[in-house]
Amino acid sequence: MSSPESTRPATTGTLWGVGLGPGDPELMTVKAARLIGEADVIAYHCARHGRSIARSVAAPYLRGDQHEERLMYPVTTEGTTHPGGYEGAIQEFYEHAAKRLAEHLDAGRDVVLLCEGDPFFYGSYMYMHERLCDRYRAVAVPGVTSVSAASAAIGAPLAQRDEVLTVLPGTLPTPELAMRLADADAAAVMKLGRTFGSVRSAFEEAGKLDDAFYVERATWHDGAGPGSTGRGVQRVEPLADVDPETVPYFSVALLPSPAYAARASGAAPAEPPVAEARAGGEVVVVGLGPAGPEWLTPEAAQALAEAEHVVGYGPYVARVPQRQGQQRHSSGNRVEADRAQEALALARDGASVAVVSSGDPGVFAMASAVLEQAEDPRWEDVRVRVLPGVTAAQAAASRVGAPLGHDYCVLSLSDRLKPWEIIERRLDAVGAADLAVALYNPASRSRKTQLADARDVLLRHRDPVTPVVVARDIGGDEESVTVTTLGELDPDTVDMRCLLIVGSSRTRVVERDGTRTVWTPRRYD
Repeated sequence: MSSPESTRPATTGTLWGVGLGPGDPELMTVKAARLIGEADVIAYHCARHGRSIARSVAAPYLRGDQHEERLMYPVTTEGTTHPGGYEGAIQEFYEHAAKRLAEHLDAGRDVVLLCEGDPFFYGSYMYMHERLCDRYRAVAVPGVTSVSAASAAIGAPLAQRDEVLTVLPGTLPTPELAMRLADADAAAVMKLGRTFGSVRSAFEEAGKLDDAFYVERATWHDGAGPGSTGRGVQRVEPLADVDPETVPYFSVALLPSPAYAARASGAAPAEPPVAEARAGGEVVVVGLGPAGPEWLTPEAAQALAEAEHVVGYGPYVARVPQRQGQQRHSSGNRVEADRAQEALALARDGASVAVVSSGDPGVFAMASAVLEQAEDPRWEDVRVRVLPGVTAAQAAASRVGAPLGHDYCVLSLSDRLKPWEIIERRLDAVGAADLAVALYNPASRSRKTQLADARDVLLRHRDPVTPVVVARDIGGDEESVTVTTLGELDPDTVDMRCLLIVGSSRTRVVERDGTRTVWTPRRYD
């Protein structure tokens, strides 16, 4: 954030990060032009060849007698012999550049650092700002972004009404970029150049290639701005028609408002068509297992590959591999009924829909939510199928042996959908029946006391040395498994990503190959 002027010495200069807009000097703000003309020092980045696009845009507003600081990048796309690699070289450059600007600021000179587009929108200025704003007054002057200029160039709005615009860097891995594009109403992808082939593939995988546009050097033209120096002019084409070998860094891939996606090619703007009902739709509720693709059953994988729509909680949808033309509908964790209705409505209109759940969809998950909503007469003609998945309890049990090897119970400690009195009564019954129990949803940020209460209920019937397995993020990057006892269980070490297995009176813990194995015999003596 900009530093308050009142906290800075009066003798120091001000650092201005001035947004120049997309390239046409006439699109620079009045404030930007004034500051450039008044500044003591004009600073700008450039590559090794010494030329600066930023300076060429600002040239009409320079006085001619100002001191110029040329901040020359040590590397751009080439390799480097720096011991820290590219990151090491560029960080060292930023530190050196900040010291050079600080010398002017300490001497009381105002510095304007030129920045194409907007200083805080993928702008080079931000790296100087974060190094200097604590010591000097530092102010960013916004500019027209390349995304706005590209939208104007194709003559189509970025988004309208309730549509959501997503801005993405082209440096993302192709699968992630494709997933985000598939979820997007409208999108802009920055940082093209060498990434263009990957970006084009991502649009194709997302089924959005035919609706996307390519804008190069937006607003650059002969007679004004960088275009007049022979560095290129504005170019607009359908994204699908662009030769990757011709793409420079100063370009944007744009997916405009769905209602106006075809306008740049000459079609009249039209409202999105109302889908006609067609027969044959179906909702398949799919269990993804507890973590990565290795937990997914072949049956579930086939259903996901065949689905036209994937509906679910955002992190679970993100685990589904992107397929060309498949539409994805992500939502929050507490709108299960809304998700179910959305899926049923899509299927009623003839679509094949996969609703995804972690683990098994029939265990505290989406199968029950979908079937509950399917009882509404509106969806009486919609087929619903449920495909099983590996449960979190099964996955956790497998990591330590077979603690669920005999009769057991599965119980959720969440009291969001049922009162705690019912949970306590069931825990008491489980303890009296000497059943092993898998405890789902043991704790969350808003539920801190239930696990301690559950432990106390079970201790009415179990010995304090009863084995307890605390399994966290099974199959994930932060997987951990701890074997403790009911008496020593610390609820403060448990969060929503954990699942607990509390053994019965028969459950044993043995040392095997340096690890602790937990298992419950299948017979009573």
